[in-house]
Amino acid sequence: MRNKKSSYRFVLMLVLVLALAAFPASVGANHSWGGYHWARTANPFTLKVGDNVSSAWDGYLDTAISDWSQSTVLDLTKVAGGARPKNCRPTSGRIEVCNARYGNNGWLGIAQIWITGSVHITQATTKVNDTYFDTPTYNTPAWRRLVMCQEIAHDFGLDHQDENFDNPNLGTCMDYTSDPDGPPSNEHPNSHDFQQLQTIYAHLDSTTTVGAIPPGFANADVHAVENWGTKVRESANGHSALYVRDFGNGFKIFTFVFWAE
Repeated sequence: MRNKKSSYRFVLMLVLVLALAAFPASVGANHSWGGYHWARTANPFTLKVGDNVSSAWDGYLDTAISDWSQSTVLDLTKVAGGARPKNCRPTSGRIEVCNARYGNNGWLGIAQIWITGSVHITQATTKVNDTYFDTPTYNTPAWRRLVMCQEIAHDFGLDHQDENFDNPNLGTCMDYTSDPDGPPSNEHPNSHDFQQLQTIYAHLDSTTTVGAIPPGFANADVHAVENWGTKVRESANGHSALYVRDFGNGFKIFTFVFWAE
């Protein structure tokens, strides 16, 4: 089944839009985006998730919220969406989750994170692309659960555990795979994901407020490649690249692109 599905990899690109000051380390035993996190004064804290998805996605969003709320440091709660799905504009202080036919552009999901004060997430979005999920290849419960689970996790600071499609499944949605239902299944978090969240959110912050955000930064559209800015780094094999869009005064949006084989 893994070999059968490998021919479809060209349509998979996961874009992680990170507003941060340096290119974060990823994967392996420590799969944190450099400790970037939501500022809060107590654990567990509640993070609102705006529901801008259609009925085809509601169950998968509910599953991801339930799965990640098993963490001892955070609880996710679904609220009415505050964005139009097509552009999925962010809302300060929470995650907006959207689905739409975003086009034949090569990606299944995008996670966007806005950072101020070098480490604090101030708002985030997740988008899932129905251009591909409406096709027989990806219109399966396993693919929908994998991508929804993974993209929402990026929105509170988790990175991938593994980025090799051909390795055996690790049993976590934070593992790239061509065979999400396994075995083992890569449709839900595993214990190491929850351990990593405990590490990321081990310390408390003195405040939950964020600084002033310059015009154009909070609502910047970084969905399209032409809005990613300048390429500043690329892996030796060309499978990943880093782009930056600079708003001045220390506010930047970094786009980390993982290209499939």
